[in-house]
Amino acid sequence: MAYVINDGCVSCGACADGCPVGAISEGDGKYVIDADTCIDCGSCAATCPTGSIEG
Repeated sequence: MAYVINDGCVSCGACADGCPVGAISEGDGKYVIDADTCIDCGSCAATCPTGSIEG
C-alpha cells in the first residue's frame, strides 16, 4: 500500500525532494502521493519534519 500524507502536512516540500521516483506533488493545501507511482520505500516518511506521512 502506498504512503499517505495526512492533514498535518505544512507543505514544506521535504517529502517531494526525498522521493526517488517523483511520486509526490503539491496538492490543494498539502502534498499528495500518487499511489500508482509510489514504490513504498519510506524515504518520504523519513524526511517529513512533521511526521505527517503514514505507510
